[in-house]
Amino acid sequence: MKFLSVISYVFLVFGSPGCGNGASQQTEQPDVQYAVSNVNVIPMDREIVLENQTVLITDGKFYTIGDADKVDIPESAEVIDGSGKFLLPGLAEMHAHIPGNQNMELLEETLFLYLSNGITTIRGMLGQPYHLELREKAAQNEVLSPRIFTSGPSLNGNSVKTVSEAREKVIAYQEAGYDFLKLHPGLTLENFNEIVKTASEVGITFSGHVSIDVGVRRALEAGYASIDHVDGYIEGLVPEDAGVDPSQNGFFGYNFTDIADRNAIPELVNMTKDAGVWVVPTQSLFERWAGTHTPEALAGEPEMKYIAEKTRNNWIKAVTDYQSRPEFDREKAVRFNQLRRDIIKALHDAGAGLLLGSDAPQIFNVPGFSIQHELQYMIKSGLTPYEALKIGTVNPAVFFDREGEFGMIKTGASADFLLLDANPLEDIGNVQARAGVMVRGVWLPEEEIHERLGKIAAKYAEK
Repeated sequence: MKFLSVISYVFLVFGSPGCGNGASQQTEQPDVQYAVSNVNVIPMDREIVLENQTVLITDGKFYTIGDADKVDIPESAEVIDGSGKFLLPGLAEMHAHIPGNQNMELLEETLFLYLSNGITTIRGMLGQPYHLELREKAAQNEVLSPRIFTSGPSLNGNSVKTVSEAREKVIAYQEAGYDFLKLHPGLTLENFNEIVKTASEVGITFSGHVSIDVGVRRALEAGYASIDHVDGYIEGLVPEDAGVDPSQNGFFGYNFTDIADRNAIPELVNMTKDAGVWVVPTQSLFERWAGTHTPEALAGEPEMKYIAEKTRNNWIKAVTDYQSRPEFDREKAVRFNQLRRDIIKALHDAGAGLLLGSDAPQIFNVPGFSIQHELQYMIKSGLTPYEALKIGTVNPAVFFDREGEFGMIKTGASADFLLLDANPLEDIGNVQARAGVMVRGVWLPEEEIHERLGKIAAKYAEK
């Protein structure tokens, strides 16, 4: 594991950071590490491009942002030429998975794959004790990593079998310092209610799946921080008089696709908004697992070279097995995913909170690269490029009550950004036109990213 030295600074800052002459009039200035010159800034606090800006960075934060002809670049700064380029806040992967510390090489690779695509914040959705240590190392730049928020270990039907066990684990995970609780399927309503009650008492939020015994309406009433995968929504659209067995819902409600009542979408959407529950669609997971793609086509995509052959083969088998089931057909898969897209668009249009997430590394979802797919699916769901980018920049900061600390290009915010060769507001695919990434003031130029990705690919090509 390569560790980065924590950056230290000598000078104190007096007054508020400013632009141009405002900054130069301070009695003492900090040592500016980087200056991105003549760049087009997409601040993401509104839909705008600020042309021909110079951005100064110190102490891992944006120090000055202003017109290039008004901002003096200190001699101490390493200049990054932003001419013709676009500066976008770093993205968040709000349904990520992080390896443990048993395989440090895989851990380092996974974190770098996220960063290589401009993912500067991740929400780990299946936590373990080592992730608490890793979270702190990342925050101190002792390890090259996105910013980390992490859940506790899974609370599910196997790990929580009694009310007392539900209470004990909620308290233990809160005391351990996890950021939130992760709920998986299989919870009984009684045990779920105890989790909710205890979580409220000790002050910890919960996110994740919706168990069949719970149902999406009770989940919304209970105050999930986020419901992931749009879980439970299709089941919630099934009329009561349909007489179906809820346990026969299939893959996230796939089996109920053709009996779901679309007229009930507004009710669930309004319940979601009124409850203040956020939704993480992870639509790429469904389009690539229960969609029209063949496993062979997915396995042949360029980013698969960064995944071990054994893992790729496991993914091929998983999708092949699923698509070989009698209930699966590609035309129904199209209807299933279109229903999901319509729910996503309805949530967005109603003002319910959406968060960008893809569930990486999961079936054919390579860390970092899968967010590129997720952005495309948000566009196919009816969001504009700006709206799709907002759910991966500003919204995660609002979700964590950290608005202004990251997710925007603004003075005082964490220096997390992608430097792009083309405007992503014109075409969401331009998020892939990477010229470099910065995370908390650590600069990764394209040449370094390309070289490190090449080494990962070469390692797996040899095996």
